[in-house]
Amino acid sequence: MKTAISTIYLVLAVISPAFAADTVVYKSGILVSVFVGVCALIVVAQLVPALMLIAGFIKGLVVSKTPATESTH
Repeated sequence: MKTAISTIYLVLAVISPAFAADTVVYKSGILVSVFVGVCALIVVAQLVPALMLIAGFIKGLVVSKTPATESTH
């Protein structure tokens, strides 16, 4: 009898968190998806020039500097 009660208590302790799960599904409209897509497009569009600028900085640091010659006019 004591084993049966312990088993029932253990089963209820394991199963009870499953009843606490929320099953509401968030359904957003198509406009929300379009808005998030446009925001992502803006972020990516601004990353491209930034990466090109960083590549230019790195290239300027790596390339050996040649002494500039003065031009006479």
